[in-house]
Amino acid sequence: MSLNKETVVGVLGAGKMGSAIAELAAVNGHRVILVDSKAQALEGSKEKLAKKMLALVQKKEITEEQSTALQERIERTTSLPRFRECGFVVEAIIEDLDIKKKVFSKMEDFVKADTVIASNTSSFSIASISSVLRHPERFLGLHFFNPIPLMPLVEVIPSLISKSSVAENTYKLMNNWGKAPVLSKDTPGFIVNRITRILYSEALRLLEENMADPATIDWAVMEFGEFEMGPFEQMDSIGHDVDYKASESIFEQFYYSPRFKPSITQLRLLEAGLLGKKSGHGFYDYSTDKEEIVPYADDELGAIIFGRIISMLINEACELVFFGIASPEDIEQAMVKGANYPQGLLLWCDEIGANNIVDTLEELQSAYGQRYQPSPLLKKMVKDGKRFFD
Repeated sequence: MSLNKETVVGVLGAGKMGSAIAELAAVNGHRVILVDSKAQALEGSKEKLAKKMLALVQKKEITEEQSTALQERIERTTSLPRFRECGFVVEAIIEDLDIKKKVFSKMEDFVKADTVIASNTSSFSIASISSVLRHPERFLGLHFFNPIPLMPLVEVIPSLISKSSVAENTYKLMNNWGKAPVLSKDTPGFIVNRITRILYSEALRLLEENMADPATIDWAVMEFGEFEMGPFEQMDSIGHDVDYKASESIFEQFYYSPRFKPSITQLRLLEAGLLGKKSGHGFYDYSTDKEEIVPYADDELGAIIFGRIISMLINEACELVFFGIASPEDIEQAMVKGANYPQGLLLWCDEIGANNIVDTLEELQSAYGQRYQPSPLLKKMVKDGKRFFD
């Protein structure tokens, strides 16, 4: 089925992500059917959109007529059978595999035979979710990034049995919506969440080795890598309940690879209820009377810290290329537009030199073991004198 502006879009889940996906579809001219089992969630979604549209009208960014038309394009209901009109349905409910499977099994009774069905999951196997469907060939992953209005990236993830046309048409639709789609194979973490696990994991490893405190590691990443935010501030922003669970999930899905080993330090924060900004305390104290924390801004130490972190990040990006998870171009776009990295990791590899990355990793491997094993692709690039980009 082709997907165009005449396609009625269904969204399951009226939470933050579902409401934003519904708004995005409506902004792009689609009629939208937003379904949630809770009427209160639907009403809350409606009120938040009305408030946002009023602010845009007051700023003269849109007219009252445009505001009214957009809001009227979104129908809100608790009835799953309303999805019968839809040619494209996106699920954006709680990240619980059993609940998702139950919902999809039930939803399939109400959609047309050629309706494309997508899940906004950030961590679960697309093949696993689709196993409950009678027609899994029309199902795929469609991972948006929060906040949806500001983050252009969308990961398009077909399963092993998704029709190629389903992925192609969804990819084109995301382009038409003004997004920056990338194609990823159905592997744990897809592109962005897999690579960012390495950032957090290596930062935590440096902390646990007593190489530096969180403020100094954050300073090094921002100073030497020009990142907008350091890894510890990022983890505090995400919330350690969410972040630790994601790390644990990917660690298990990769059969306990040491590259993705979760941190006991982060687990203890979680157990103590120190969840980050949402609880007022995590690696940092967010209370009003907090003491200012000053990093140990030593350039030599900062270069060592960033050298380890960027080497591990580049190594993981190379693994994705080596195993055909995504193209080099899509990996670069994913990390810049989905994770706000200052530049692509493979370009960084070219700038630093694959030989220097391998040297750093092999030195770490000799001291700490297989966690730091260089990607076969990196070693081959050194042997052949190759680069990713000319």
